[in-house]
Amino acid sequence: MNRLTKGIAAAALLAAFGTSGAFAQDQKELNFGIISTESSQNLKTVWDPFLENMSEQTGLKVNAFFASDYAGVIEGMRFGKVDVAWYGNKSAMEAVDRANGEIFAQTVDVEGNPGYWSVLITQADNDKINSLDDVLKCDKSLDFGIGDPNSTSGFLVPTTFIFAKNSVTPQDCFKTVRNANHEANAMATANGQVDVAANNTENLRRLEVTAPEARKKIKVIWQSPLIPSDPLVWRKDLDEETKRKVYTFIMSYGRLGTPEEVAGAREVLEGLGWAPFKPSSDAQLYPIRIMEITKQEAKIEAADTMSDDEKKSELEKLDAEKAEIEKLMDKVPQA
Repeated sequence: MNRLTKGIAAAALLAAFGTSGAFAQDQKELNFGIISTESSQNLKTVWDPFLENMSEQTGLKVNAFFASDYAGVIEGMRFGKVDVAWYGNKSAMEAVDRANGEIFAQTVDVEGNPGYWSVLITQADNDKINSLDDVLKCDKSLDFGIGDPNSTSGFLVPTTFIFAKNSVTPQDCFKTVRNANHEANAMATANGQVDVAANNTENLRRLEVTAPEARKKIKVIWQSPLIPSDPLVWRKDLDEETKRKVYTFIMSYGRLGTPEEVAGAREVLEGLGWAPFKPSSDAQLYPIRIMEITKQEAKIEAADTMSDDEKKSELEKLDAEKAEIEKLMDKVPQA
């Protein structure tokens, strides 16, 4: 089966669990992976209340799993060290393709936005950089901060919509290029350690809470097309009873319970920047797959080690893959 046809409807997934636990393992603990968008200490302050509630309501001991980069959480899932994880779309795609992952839920922006946006940022008082054209002058005078290679907004989106679109290679354009998480790139920008950096609207809103003075020193000079909201992913081979417990908790959190319980859950979610979750599936990755193919096409077109015939052959394969995804996208019901 083609990897692109693996997406299933989350509601149907829940129905498939049924009420029998005959084949369930006696799982007592759950390892929840959290991608490193900022320092682990900052992440713990907003995730600990959520994971504590998850433990109480599922009866499972839920352990937070942090890693120094996105790949650490993906590899943790691949080798069975992570059972459920919060990913960005790019890292979720890697988890689905390489770590036996499956999307089952999607975050919802607390402000009602249908997703979020990748941005380029610079110092607020920098009068020389005010637009993308100023960034793409490519005279090797600027220090650039890009995101983790598995980040959607920090890496894939700017690579696709800025560099590939304009036939630019960052290493040939800037004086230096450094990879870092969103928080590190924002602080480096605020402190003048890089001239321009990739970030996203969610992290900038979070920075207003964690480092408001630094946020005042930053301005946005470019914003991407909309990115789908982040997914939650579990291991496909997680036992069905555990999936049922996790899914029930996720879909009822902030929706069901006493007024006090609902209000408390909503407060915890607000700390994460979210409203109650909604069902999802691997189908939410289709636009991300299109971006990834576009990036690959630009890389092939710019390659000086391939003949024209080799380029044509590879591009035809990618075009066919893209057309298949677009057909699948047409079949997905619109919200």
